[in-house]
Amino acid sequence: MSLGMYRHILIRPVLTWGAVAVGARMPVAMAPLALVFLVRERPGGYTFGALLAAAYVIGEIVGAPLLGMRLEAERARPQLALGLAAGAVGFAGLGVLPDAHPAVLAGFAFLAGAAPAAAPGGMRQLLTSSVPERAVTQALSAESVLTFGIWAVSPAAVTGLALGVAPYTPLLLAAVLMAASVAGLWALPAGWQTDRRDRGGESMLRITIRAWPVYVTGAASLSLLALAELILPALLEHRGMALGLAGPLLAGFAAGSGVGSFLYGLRAAWPGRLPVQSLVLLLAVSGCVALVAVLPSAPWMGAVLLAAGVLQAGAMLTRNLQLRQVLPASALAAGYSVMYAAVGAGYAAAGSLSGALLRVTEPDVAILAGVGLTLLLTVVAAAGERSTRRRTARVGPGLGIAAEGAPVSDRDDARRGL
Repeated sequence: MSLGMYRHILIRPVLTWGAVAVGARMPVAMAPLALVFLVRERPGGYTFGALLAAAYVIGEIVGAPLLGMRLEAERARPQLALGLAAGAVGFAGLGVLPDAHPAVLAGFAFLAGAAPAAAPGGMRQLLTSSVPERAVTQALSAESVLTFGIWAVSPAAVTGLALGVAPYTPLLLAAVLMAASVAGLWALPAGWQTDRRDRGGESMLRITIRAWPVYVTGAASLSLLALAELILPALLEHRGMALGLAGPLLAGFAAGSGVGSFLYGLRAAWPGRLPVQSLVLLLAVSGCVALVAVLPSAPWMGAVLLAAGVLQAGAMLTRNLQLRQVLPASALAAGYSVMYAAVGAGYAAAGSLSGALLRVTEPDVAILAGVGLTLLLTVVAAAGERSTRRRTARVGPGLGIAAEGAPVSDRDDARRGL
């Protein structure tokens, strides 16, 4: 391991990208909690807030694949700018009209989630195209550290503004940040270079669907995060522990994820194929979450959640790197966007399952049942990846994907000595 692995990304384009990414992603991290605070003093406030948050998440799930598949490499900047600007309008509408009719607020929440949903995939492609191929792992690791840092800071920012200033201020801040990211796009490259012929004439839809095992892995990974976040307060209360411990315990999980992301980037490559790494890491995270359900004390729970965060970061990075292997370069932005939708769907499904189980069983049993669902998804993804690899090996690279899984454009670059 060596810190020198990160020297290739300490360049101005990457640092500029990081500043723009904060503006684009912090509103996403703030949104669910900010929506709850926005309407919590209205009749049925918490239920209404949950419905607004659901409208926002549904917007993300719908918008990411629909808009992501339409991203064009040479026109990425205006497309991303339009989506982020519309998202800023959605956040501004929520902040300016907090007392509007519920249907109006739900519409603004859906717009805020759907319009910029292709931005994470497009921004990731802008990042990886700005660094040498040998530094892609470190770039993705740095992106992950930044993301987990944003998610660690956002709840405190939302709570402080909503309670200390006014309930609508977090949403106004989100609108300002997202609008600033629109302006920041003009400090980044206009797009990225790609060759559409690497898809072998196939449609974007067929190409991206081929990577479905990776998407299922993403859904399985985020279902574990949902279990940790949504059932932990009920578990603490069930055991007679202070509910206030939920915040520090989840903060430890986020901190572990940041550390894990950094550690993963300290090596150019880790032992084993990426699908195997992903499977092992997911099984390890599942074991940690299962332990949380049975451990008797908060310190032990905190230690296990910290370890789960470290492992979860590796699982997230391996699936992003795996997408780069199974998709041609021209389909990567779309693939990242579909992944974004898949992990959102996994989080939402686990949240719904958690709520249903908590009505009929104890929190520890609910966690173990959720881990069982995650393991089932993991097995399905592993079987699908194995089947896809065998089929690709038989067909060969004629469809734009190498037998080894590397994108055609990377192989061509290697042959040309670039």
